[in-house]
Amino acid sequence: MKHLTIIVPNGENNLSSIVGAFKIFSRANAYRKEHQGKELFRIELAGTAPVVDFYGGLFSVKPHTDISQVKQTDLIIVPSLNHAFDAAVAQNAPIIEWLRVQYRNGAEIASICTGAFLLAAAGLLDGKTCSTHWSAADQLKQRFPKINVESDKLLTEENGIYTNGGAYSFLNLVLYLVEKYFDRQTAIFCSKVFQIEIDRHSQSAFMIFKGQKEHGDEMVKAAQTYIEERMSEKISFEQLSARFAVGRRNFDRRFIKATGNTPLEYFQRLKIEAAKRAFETTRKTINQVMYEVGYSDLKAFREVFRKITGMSPLEYRNRYNKESFAGG
Repeated sequence: MKHLTIIVPNGENNLSSIVGAFKIFSRANAYRKEHQGKELFRIELAGTAPVVDFYGGLFSVKPHTDISQVKQTDLIIVPSLNHAFDAAVAQNAPIIEWLRVQYRNGAEIASICTGAFLLAAAGLLDGKTCSTHWSAADQLKQRFPKINVESDKLLTEENGIYTNGGAYSFLNLVLYLVEKYFDRQTAIFCSKVFQIEIDRHSQSAFMIFKGQKEHGDEMVKAAQTYIEERMSEKISFEQLSARFAVGRRNFDRRFIKATGNTPLEYFQRLKIEAAKRAFETTRKTINQVMYEVGYSDLKAFREVFRKITGMSPLEYRNRYNKESFAGG
């Protein structure tokens, strides 16, 4: 049996992210036991205090155990903190060190909203991309400049570290983890029980590009719009740069500076996001989707799709298509 640790930090923190994670994983465990005869996780709340009060003492949590008693765990959930981040980091130094040790020993760690500050203090986000609540993103960047903070993303996953945006979007992160550790059918069941939109982690077909328009280069914004409106066509970037009376080299340089991608990479990611959405929500064949997003070579489509998503079009459709477990 695997071990799940839900951290109860010291200080005035977010109770809903602790309770929500506990309830959803407990329900997934029950579903697993009902259908396969045994639970997947032993779930423990762990902290460094015997009781932690919330909302001025209106509620309190009594962790199952002290973190010092948890020598080995498979998955750790770090809940959202209040916005007194320096105080939260100072109050939870033993937990921060414990997180560092557990990650080194092979545990995966998921932070909810501003829980990212504890991961950052442990050095676990250095050189990685992470998300947090939009209102705390600038403070996270200022305190920890080695982190690539992308608060427009609903969730991130990198080398066994998961983060998510703010408020109740943590429910989508928890469902994502249920799907990864249990299976798709269990995640769908939990989404129905708790009425959570299961694939919100993929956001919309073009959500990945939202943050890439939060820049001040109007020429690049116009070029992005031009590309998006012609997703299924062939585009000459030489002609596109000429359209804006800019040399190709300067055009590429400005596009990369504004979006983080070359024009070709942007075009490919746009096509693949549209393809992913089609695989998630329709019964269309691989070839049908391929042609719709502007590819005519199946091998090329597969290569680009795998490069961006880490799996083949068929694997992606089988994993994420909502019809796969209809009635299950």
